[in-house]
Amino acid sequence: MSPDPRPVLLLTRPPADSQRFAALLPEWQAVISPILRIVAVEHDAALLREAPGLVFTSAHAVASAGPGRGRLAICVGGHTGSVARQAGFAVREGNGFAESLLPLIKATPVPLVHPHGRHLAKILPVPGVVVYDQQAQPLTAEAQGLLAGANPVVVPLFSPRSARLVAAAARAARSPMTIVAISEAARAAWDGPFADQAVAATPDIEAMAAAIRRLPLAEQ
Repeated sequence: MSPDPRPVLLLTRPPADSQRFAALLPEWQAVISPILRIVAVEHDAALLREAPGLVFTSAHAVASAGPGRGRLAICVGGHTGSVARQAGFAVREGNGFAESLLPLIKATPVPLVHPHGRHLAKILPVPGVVVYDQQAQPLTAEAQGLLAGANPVVVPLFSPRSARLVAAAARAARSPMTIVAISEAARAAWDGPFADQAVAATPDIEAMAAAIRRLPLAEQ
């Protein structure tokens, strides 16, 4: 029996993030296999609850800061901003890149604290507190079987670290692969098997979904 020529998405973000992304592409079959596990770590919760303003570079950090109570939250992008608003923060948003937060931070008159993960892509000029760890984990047996097969696989990459981890996990892949990166930095971090490559126009999940729809494979 010949392989099904339709491409499959291999989604490697944490489960809720992967499910949210899969919902943007309901016409695609998706296999979810998180390469990272988000684990809360002990931290000074009172410091975050009492901070006049917060900087959030990930939605995973919002809950650590306690109720917003109208406090200022400078957020890296739209999804993180939405989560912060739901928690009661007054939000100012960047464009999805950490660099876009620098002028917002500079213009803020109140002290800021940055709760973040243990693995940080960019250090910002505000005090930081590690509130969670991003622990690497292996691909599931289903994902490994997908990469060992003949069907084309599309792998969205949402950070340089996840790109490196997925590349390492896919060393023996035999499937025709296409990677779609959220940024040039994420694309450059890929050092796995040969793969066709694309980069989203902007660093957000909507642009990632649009880039996947534009792939020649999508026409299959």
